[in-house]
Amino acid sequence: MNASQALGGHEHVFLGASHDRNQRRTMIVVGITTLTMLAEIVGGYVYGSMALLADGFHMSTHAGALLVAALAYRYARRHAHDPAFTFGTGKIGDLAAFASAVILGVIAVLIAADAAWRLAHPIDISFNPAIAVAVIGLAVNLVSAALLHESTGHSHGHDDHHGHDHDHAHHDHGGARDHNLRAAYVHVLADAATSVLAITALLAGRFLNWVWLDPAVGILGAAVIASWSLQLMRDSGRILVDTVPDPDLATAMRARIEQNGDRVTDLHLWRVGPGHNAAVISLVSAHPQSPDVYRKKLAALHALSHVTVEVQAAPAV
Repeated sequence: MNASQALGGHEHVFLGASHDRNQRRTMIVVGITTLTMLAEIVGGYVYGSMALLADGFHMSTHAGALLVAALAYRYARRHAHDPAFTFGTGKIGDLAAFASAVILGVIAVLIAADAAWRLAHPIDISFNPAIAVAVIGLAVNLVSAALLHESTGHSHGHDDHHGHDHDHAHHDHGGARDHNLRAAYVHVLADAATSVLAITALLAGRFLNWVWLDPAVGILGAAVIASWSLQLMRDSGRILVDTVPDPDLATAMRARIEQNGDRVTDLHLWRVGPGHNAAVISLVSAHPQSPDVYRKKLAALHALSHVTVEVQAAPAV
């Protein structure tokens, strides 16, 4: 028990239930993909395959993003009890995801530019060894996807257990996801897709002499990276600027509070971590009651980890 708890205070630990487990999983995948990434990039340059290069650089961005995610998990855990973070460190992963998305967008542009140059200036490709390396890359992507998929299914629940004078509701929300890890999982699937495209292009070049298809697939791979980058930027950005994470939850909160003449005058709902939402509710009542009464009204709603209720008496008519 720390000093704050001894004085009747509370902590704001809004980390996902699988926080530490997800960190270990991401580090394993980082190690696997880094080795394969180096093989693909070196192989792409040695054998002259732009598709293989695009796949290797795509894998490098994935490995980098996962490394940032793993470090973010560690930082969030280390500072989980730091009072300097007003609402805890649950959004550190979203900040890391946004930063990775920006870098991915830049790399996508560079890959597309290089592929376009190769399309205009074809070079000889050693197809057989390039195909072998690409197949290895696909296998690694599938293994990584399996590892991360197992983790995403357990990203729910709460690490935060406390009560305080305002209001607090704690629930186990089975639908909660670790946004950063979920994005990494989708990214691995995108990696697998670009690996398949690279293999297809190399086979077409080897047996049909469609040499132009290899750099064309490099451009397509860059488009996949850019698309994932924009999606992750949009999703993580919405959390960082505190958009309403679940409009249906906000509506349900109003419905449960606005009974017997009580009226919600202000409601703020935002996400503070995987499976954790915070809310501030201001209401006017002709017959004001304690915040605990309103807490009980919200008790059946999931994913509310930190709720503050402000009650004002309705002006006399």
